Amino acid sequence: MRVESPRFVVVGNPDNRRTTFFLDAVRAAGLPPARVLPWRQVLRGATAFEPGETVRIDSPGEDAEVEQVLRGTDDPARVEGTARWYERFTRSVREVAAEARAAGCRLLDDPAELAELFDKRRCHAVLDRAGVPVPASPTSDGRAPVRGWEDLRTLMREHRMPRVFVKLAHGSSASGVVAVETAGPGRVRAVTSVEGTPEGLFNSLRVRRYGTERQVGALVDALAPDGLHVERWLPKASFGDRAVDLRVVVVAGRATHAVVRTSRSPMTNLHLGGERGDLARVREAVAGAGGDWRDLLTVCERAAACFPRTLCVGVDLLPAVGWRRFAVGEVNAFGDLLPGLTGLAGSGAEGWDTYRAQVAAAVGGTRASTAVPAPSAYPEGP
Repeated sequence: MRVESPRFVVVGNPDNRRTTFFLDAVRAAGLPPARVLPWRQVLRGATAFEPGETVRIDSPGEDAEVEQVLRGTDDPARVEGTARWYERFTRSVREVAAEARAAGCRLLDDPAELAELFDKRRCHAVLDRAGVPVPASPTSDGRAPVRGWEDLRTLMREHRMPRVFVKLAHGSSASGVVAVETAGPGRVRAVTSVEGTPEGLFNSLRVRRYGTERQVGALVDALAPDGLHVERWLPKASFGDRAVDLRVVVVAGRATHAVVRTSRSPMTNLHLGGERGDLARVREAVAGAGGDWRDLLTVCERAAACFPRTLCVGVDLLPAVGWRRFAVGEVNAFGDLLPGLTGLAGSGAEGWDTYRAQVAAAVGGTRASTAVPAPSAYPEGP
């Protein structure tokens, strides 16, 4: 069904950049102005939808009051509280969705899929069952809970994973991520953005290195109560001394935008010192290895196809050394914040940012289907 002039409602925060960019995109499309239903109001139980509205669920971030309600702290740098955040956020999303559907509204985000996307253990399992290449994980779907350092050491030994990424099950933006490697009894080191203080754990804009088992163990023990996901640390392709990965935005089943991220540390997030790389150089590297750029995008579209009722996701793609194989590191529900980036050639989003592409897809009322063969598995090994 084609929706000629939808009335958009954004459940978000008026000062959140994702929300404001989406409002700008609606205006640029010449549609009726979108209205914002603030998360502050939603969390107080005050929602109001009208028949025929199209509802977008946006990030509740960048609001201290909302953070306090969801996480129990108004300090965005605090690491703790993600399990509480997840429980309260997903419950609120379910309530919003139920009220919107009862009012005859259309949802651009599915509450059940958001619950999977915001739990790295569940998301990994969904991708793995669909044949999407992902790093091996002993905690996929919550099979092996990690209660602390001793559990992690045991899993690393039993699964022959001397190098792993340890992630908060409900974290985002590299919050609480620790890259751990062992080189024998008592020889442990880790790289992370987490800073431990007497007051608790805080995210830092500086990547830190810990070089003793006592330090790494204490950090893992402190993170564990919020739930942890563990994945094999895969060797990534690089340009010189900078590791490379990509964030690919998929809208309505089609890869529309891509940004290259490079870093000298295991975390390539731009706010942690990562830098945008040259997409043309990546395409050349893939072609030079005998590969096809379209195969890379196909992996991302297959990952997005696991969440067919969610209009837009951001896929973190890990290219293997040699540029011939790829794995999906994460799928992000709110992974479209790429200011200034326009659509890929041939994507149908040329000249548009990620938000304008989403508005166009919502107005069209269609979702592209992705029917492609399963890609080759990512090579295992440290």
